[in-house]
Amino acid sequence: MKDAQDIKPCKKANVTASIVLYKTSPAELEKVCNSLFQNDIFTKIIIVDNSPDDRLKNTIPGKKVEYIFNDRNIGYGAAHNIAIRKIIDQSDYHLALNTDIFFSANVIPKIVDYLNKHPKVGLVLPKVLNLMGETQYLAKLLPTPSNLLIRLFLPENIFKNKRTKYQLAFNGYNTTMEAPCLSGCFMFFRVEALKEVGMFDERYFLYAEDFDLSRRIHEKYQTIYYPKVEITHYHHRHSYKSSRMMLVHMINTIRYFNKWGWFYDPKRWKTNNRALKELEYKLAKKEMNKSKAPKK
Repeated sequence: MKDAQDIKPCKKANVTASIVLYKTSPAELEKVCNSLFQNDIFTKIIIVDNSPDDRLKNTIPGKKVEYIFNDRNIGYGAAHNIAIRKIIDQSDYHLALNTDIFFSANVIPKIVDYLNKHPKVGLVLPKVLNLMGETQYLAKLLPTPSNLLIRLFLPENIFKNKRTKYQLAFNGYNTTMEAPCLSGCFMFFRVEALKEVGMFDERYFLYAEDFDLSRRIHEKYQTIYYPKVEITHYHHRHSYKSSRMMLVHMINTIRYFNKWGWFYDPKRWKTNNRALKELEYKLAKKEMNKSKAPKK
């Protein structure tokens, strides 16, 4: 892991971050905070606590951190929105991330540098690895009802080709690509994009809020998977372990399709078709260049 002093400085920008807590373990909170504090690029970090008590407050270091205690669980997106409202007129870029994330010191400066150089990009997701070092396929097409039903209820070896297409896994996940649906575990926003399309839709208590916001940003800006930097994600997958959380997941999935359309959603078809064509073109071009390369 590189030290902060080894990272080349990026163009000066106001960068902020927010984390939402709910009965989070102190060790997990400390680990994500340590990742954020590896360099001094953040002008402010806001921690919004949805837990029933504020005992986690004592775990938080005091470096540019604002702690907000809600004393009730208002939902993931709604809690991040509290932080976003506080920074929206001061910040250039904002990171909304899960607590089950850690990363090296070069990640944030490199993403900021990428955003500085690409003003049409509104949202960035880096490469995401699990604890085994395996890639998590978190840059996707806009979901259809069948995509989410397969993901929630069927083993991974069923409808494998359909999963591969939905997750854009055929791309190899080693090159930068535009994907209309980026995971909410680590959402690096251009704040101007949030000003234009709005924040998280608070009708989603948990789950689907990332799909919804990513889709809205994609309509106005580029939403980019950027694998030149990596983060590690524990990926608790609570909805797969708890019948209550599975119900919450299903309710919010229904809300998503009620909003955007179940089977009639022409924008989804057009967006996904364009994303697939662009990726297929890039892959074909890459293969053509390989075939033209002189053999050793």
